Amino acid sequence: MRVSGSNWQQIETYLKTDDRAILPLGSTEQHAGLSLSVDSILSEKVAADAAAPLGIPVFPVVAYGITPYFLSYPGTISIRQETYISLIRDILDGLRRQGFRRILIVNGHGGNQPAGSMAIEWMADNPDTAVKFHNWWNAPKTHAKVQEIDTIASHASWMENFPWTRLEGVKQPTQQKPMIDLARMRVMSPDAVKAYLGDGNFGGYYERPDEEMQAIWDVAVDETRALLEGGWA
Repeated sequence: MRVSGSNWQQIETYLKTDDRAILPLGSTEQHAGLSLSVDSILSEKVAADAAAPLGIPVFPVVAYGITPYFLSYPGTISIRQETYISLIRDILDGLRRQGFRRILIVNGHGGNQPAGSMAIEWMADNPDTAVKFHNWWNAPKTHAKVQEIDTIASHASWMENFPWTRLEGVKQPTQQKPMIDLARMRVMSPDAVKAYLGDGNFGGYYERPDEEMQAIWDVAVDETRALLEGGWA
C-alpha cells in the first residue's frame, strides 16, 4: 500500500502486526526523450508492485538525488552528497521511531549509492533494525533478463523506456546509438558532458517492444518482492 493513499490510523494498525516498509529513491535528471522523473517513477512503481500483495507500506519516493554531471541539462536537479546522506538518515530515523524495523530501500539511480554505504553505518548504530539497499535495475535476475534481450543497454536507452516513463507526443529515434566512453565522461564538466552526450542516451536502441519490457518488469517485481519476503536475519 502506498503511504500517500493511507491515513495515520491505518499505518498504526499495520504496525501492530508487521514492521516492514519500503523507501524508494529516485532522481530528477535528463533521460533523453523520456521523463525527467524516470528514476523516481520506476523505483516507486517497482516498490509498489512488489509490495501490493503483501500489504507493506511504500513511502513516497525521494525524487531528488546526486547527479552533478547532468546539471547543464535543463530540469536536472542535484543534491549535494552530504545533504542527501543527511536526508536519508533522517528518514531512516523517522521510520525506526515509528516502529519499522525491516526497511527495504529501492534505489532507482546509480548516483544515490552513498546512501547505501550510510545505511550500513546506520544499522551499526541501530542494531535492532535491518536495512536492505536494492538497486532494482541491476539486481542479478533483472540485469540478466536485460542482457538476454539486448546486451547494449544504458542510461536513457531502451531499458528505461517503459509505457510509464514515456511522454505523449515524443517520438523516439529508431537507430542504435553507439556507446559512449563512460570513463571519459566521468572527468568532464557538466557543460562538456552535455556537448559529448547530445540527447543524453549513453548508447543503444531507444525503445524495444512492450512485451520485452513487460518481461523485464515482471522479473524486477518478483526479485524485489523476494527481498521483502525473506532474509532479514
